[in-house]
Amino acid sequence: MPGEASVVNKSKSVWLGDTAILVYVATLTVIVHWITGHQYGFHRDELATLEDARHLDWGFVAYPPVTPFFARLSLMLFGTSLAGFRFFAAVAEAIVVAAVAAIPFCLAGGALMQYVSFDYLLWVLTAYFVVKLLKTEDPRWWLAIGACIGLGLETKYTMGFFAIGIVVAVVLTDARRYLKMKWLWYGVALSILIFLPNLIWQARNHFISLDFLQHIHARDVRIGRTENFLPEQLQFTLFGFVLFIAGLYFTLFSRDGKRFRMLGWMYLTPLAIFVIAKGRAYYLAAAYPMLYAAGSVWGERALVRVGNKLQKSIRVLVWAVLVADVVIMGAITLPIAPANSTWTAHAMKINGDFREELGWPELVQTIAQIRDSLSTEEHARLGILTGNYGEAGAVNLYGPQYGLPRAISGVNSFWQRGYGDPPPQTLIVVGADLDDLQGEFASCRLAAHIWNRFGVENEETRDHPNVFVCHTLRKPWPEFWKTFRYFG
Repeated sequence: MPGEASVVNKSKSVWLGDTAILVYVATLTVIVHWITGHQYGFHRDELATLEDARHLDWGFVAYPPVTPFFARLSLMLFGTSLAGFRFFAAVAEAIVVAAVAAIPFCLAGGALMQYVSFDYLLWVLTAYFVVKLLKTEDPRWWLAIGACIGLGLETKYTMGFFAIGIVVAVVLTDARRYLKMKWLWYGVALSILIFLPNLIWQARNHFISLDFLQHIHARDVRIGRTENFLPEQLQFTLFGFVLFIAGLYFTLFSRDGKRFRMLGWMYLTPLAIFVIAKGRAYYLAAAYPMLYAAGSVWGERALVRVGNKLQKSIRVLVWAVLVADVVIMGAITLPIAPANSTWTAHAMKINGDFREELGWPELVQTIAQIRDSLSTEEHARLGILTGNYGEAGAVNLYGPQYGLPRAISGVNSFWQRGYGDPPPQTLIVVGADLDDLQGEFASCRLAAHIWNRFGVENEETRDHPNVFVCHTLRKPWPEFWKTFRYFG
C-alpha cells in the first residue's frame, strides 16, 4: 500500500538520517571510552584533579575550576571508579564529535566526508556558534559565543588565545559590522561575567597562576618541548592533513567560503601566537575540527565537478583513509592492549601518557610497607612528603586503605593545604634526591625503591626511584614551608 510504504520510508529516514548518524557516532564514542577507560590506571594529572575536586574553589594554581567541578560530580556519582571518573570527559568528546559533524550542514554541505575528531569541547562549540552566526546572520549568537568563551576560560586559559583569534577575525573580515551591534558586546559582557569568579580568585591569590604558567613555559623551552611545534601539528592531523588544508583554503580563499572567512583567521591567529611565544604543540589541537568540517564541504563540492565513476573511487579512498586514521589514532590514544604488551610498548614511544597511568598503587603499597617497618615512636608523628602532584594524589587516593596520613607537598595547590597540625617529625619521602634532603633534615636513610608490576619505565622509576625515611627538619616548619612552594 502507498501509505504503508510512506510510513516505512519515513521510519528509515528517522533511523538512518543525519541526526540519527550523529547520535550513533556520539554514543559509540562514549561506549568506546567507557570500555577502554579503566584498562590501566589514573593518569598523574587525573590524580591531581581528583584531589582538587575534594577542595573545590573558584580557582587552582594549575587551572581554573571547571574540570575539578566535573571531577567532584564524578566522585559523587561513581566514587573513585576510574571509568566513572572519565565519564564526563567521554561525554564531552561525544558532544565534540556531534558538533564537528554538524558544522558542515551549517556551512551548506552534506553528510559526505565528515571527520570525527576528539578535541576540546568549548573550542569546538565556540566555532560551531560562530558558524551559526555567519550562516544565519543573527547577532544573538554572540551570546552563545560569549558563554563558550567564558566557560572555556574557566576550564583552561588557552581559550584566551582562541578569543584573540575571534577578535582578529572580526576586525579583518566582513564580520566587523557586528562591532556596531549590541549583541556582540552583550556576548563580551557575558564571557567576562562567567570568568569573573576565577578572576577574583586570582586577584586574592596574587595571580599565582601567572607565576605557574611562566615557570612551566620556561621549563618547556629549556628542555626542548616547544622546538617542534610546527612539525608536531602533523601528529594531530595525521591523514586529516589534506582535509585541514582544504578547510583552510575554503575559509580563506574560496569564493564559496567567503562568508566564513572568520574561521581561517580563528586558526591562523593562535597559530602565530603559539609559534612566536613557543607554545606546546597540543595547544592548537582544538582548532583543527572546524577546518576539518570546512574541508569536508570543499571536498564534497569538488566531487560534484568530476564524473560519477571517479566520484565513487574518491569516496571509497576517502573513507578508507578516514577509517585508517581513526584506527591509528585509537591505537595510539586508547589503552586497548595490556600494559606490558608489544603493542603498548610501541604506543608508549608516541604517547607517553600511558606511562603516567601505571605504578601508582604499587608506590602507595611501598610507602605502607615502609610505614609498617617503623617504630611506634616514629608512627606517632609521621608524615608523607611527595615531590610531585601525581605522587601526592596517589597517596591521598590509595592511602586510606592502608591507614596512611594524607600527603604533604609543596607543588601547585597542594602547598596551600599545609603540612598538618601538629607537624610531623618523621617523614617518608618520595620524589626527591638524597643530596637535597640531607640539607633540610637531620638524618635520612634509603628505605625502598619504586617499582610497578608491569616493569614499565616512567618518571617515578627513572628520575627519582628512591624512597627515604627522614627525621627532624633543621628549620621550624613554618620557616621551611615559606620557601618550599614550587610548580610542576
